[in-house]
Amino acid sequence: MDLGLRGKVAMVAGASRGLGFAVAHALAGEGAAVSISSRDETAIRTAAEGIQQATGAKVHAEPVDVKSAEAIERWAKNTRRAFGGVDLLFTNSGGPPAGAALSFDDRAWQDAADLLLFSALRMIRVAVPSMQERGGGAILMSTSSSVKEPIQNLGLSTVLRASVSALAKTLAIELAPAKIRVNQIIPGRIDTDRVRHLDEINAKKQGVTVDEAKARAVAGIPMGRYGVADEFGRVAAFLLSDAAGYMTGATVQIDGGMIRSVV
Repeated sequence: MDLGLRGKVAMVAGASRGLGFAVAHALAGEGAAVSISSRDETAIRTAAEGIQQATGAKVHAEPVDVKSAEAIERWAKNTRRAFGGVDLLFTNSGGPPAGAALSFDDRAWQDAADLLLFSALRMIRVAVPSMQERGGGAILMSTSSSVKEPIQNLGLSTVLRASVSALAKTLAIELAPAKIRVNQIIPGRIDTDRVRHLDEINAKKQGVTVDEAKARAVAGIPMGRYGVADEFGRVAAFLLSDAAGYMTGATVQIDGGMIRSVV
């Protein structure tokens, strides 16, 4: 299937590793030019080199702290300078600290809001004008299975990602007349550094080894394994592509059947 991504320009956040890297790699493999960012300058430059070598695509790499509005604006400006505009956007960031909701003070809540909610909103604000100029575009917002089922000991993430989910649905309605699609993608337990870190936290709480904690998590997944980042990346590329041209306001989960909710 031709996804219609050749010649498109995509901004992909949090792309030095894990899910963001997988999305950028999949888009580049389909012929898109990708502008990738993460906080770590060395890591994002290394990621860009790897994507270029593997796909031959044009890649712009930039260090960006997504909690900074100025850094996001600079990234968008440099992307337009490098590639002429923006057609696609994948919003993504790391996760806030684990812990119960009432264990955090106002500062922690504000930091989590900047990391998860305001980062996504600011990325979309700077990308949409270019999409409008180019006749349309697509936005894909990465959230969490917690928007379907609250996750124990992830109070900050659960509350703030629900806000991101609501933002995705709201923008899908507001931006549809401009031919800009907005969808949400939910990773289950994908084998990334973030999930490995959560396994370590769960192991300490449960008083078991990390392998035992992971085995308990896998036991709750009907497919009997963690997902692979490339599996997530390929679905994301489809949702951002013209092949998904009649999808907006949708929520797609890549979870091996883990999430038990009906809708």
